Amino acid sequence: MNRIATFVLVCSLSLALAPGALAHHSAAAFDTQQQVKATGTITEFTFRNPHVYMTLLVRKADGSTVALEVEAGAASVLNPLGFNRDSIAVGDVVTIVGNPARAKPDTLMLGRDLYKRDGAYYPLNIASRSIYAVRNEIATTIAGTWFSPLSEFNAFLGAARNWPVTETGKAALAGFDPKATTQKDCIPVGVPTLMFYPVADTITVQRDRVVMKVDWMDSERTIFLDGRKHPPASDTFLHGHSVGRWEGDTLVAETTNFKEHPIGLSTSLPGSTRKRVTERFRLAQDGKSLNYSGVIEDPVYLARPVEWSGQWLYRPNMPHSNEKCDLAVARKFLGDY
Repeated sequence: MNRIATFVLVCSLSLALAPGALAHHSAAAFDTQQQVKATGTITEFTFRNPHVYMTLLVRKADGSTVALEVEAGAASVLNPLGFNRDSIAVGDVVTIVGNPARAKPDTLMLGRDLYKRDGAYYPLNIASRSIYAVRNEIATTIAGTWFSPLSEFNAFLGAARNWPVTETGKAALAGFDPKATTQKDCIPVGVPTLMFYPVADTITVQRDRVVMKVDWMDSERTIFLDGRKHPPASDTFLHGHSVGRWEGDTLVAETTNFKEHPIGLSTSLPGSTRKRVTERFRLAQDGKSLNYSGVIEDPVYLARPVEWSGQWLYRPNMPHSNEKCDLAVARKFLGDY
């Protein structure tokens, strides 16, 4: 392979990978019906949340060079798939497959897959194939680190699109602007959507509480087990106030006191201060997965309570990205439209 190889644009190809929803924002700024393949030398690389960025110096067919910026997924999302800050470095020659930006296709790409000169593969997108080495380990309680695969995330969002909504909910959906997402301000989506993000989620069980650290925009939840009541309705919190109890080996959590949230119920449906969530966390019989189910109520936006269920996979050795949400990076995509 030449140190700086040819930039190839393969037009009118449908991606083999489903475009999928990006963890931070939609892919509307990119032409997902065209596939871009670029080979070049990495001149810049930042491993950040909610997006990883890198710049390639690429030689075009006419002999000129161009700096191609590649937008990849979040550090929190790529980390569980096997891509971390040590996977590549400035000076590496790589080939990246992805989608060109609609407004500036020669200088911006949405990365999907990365290949190094030695043939090593790395995922760059939430929908890319994982290279994480899965071990055959078994949990004995809900404590530990868990991972909700993309299939569960997509299934939850797919079901949310069919939830019965009020007239207020219909108006909110009709007027939703993806560029107005609170995640551009490093404010994550609400519970329970947050709990289905394909990131590391570590549960710590203590005598009087259960703490859940979700590796997405610095999210942490505490479920109190000490018999306390919810605070007055005027006291509101981003992830609500949670109290719980054990029913055998199942943790049941009831959460109220949510703040108003533009994406509190799903990635496009708001949540009100009247939102109430009941969750159940139960270890599966094989010890390799955790059953996560519950009921959401919000009379402002939902015509009736809705139920959900899903599974998380046990991943005791999966690390957190330990990357804070970078506000400048979170808003960077706005310039792509």
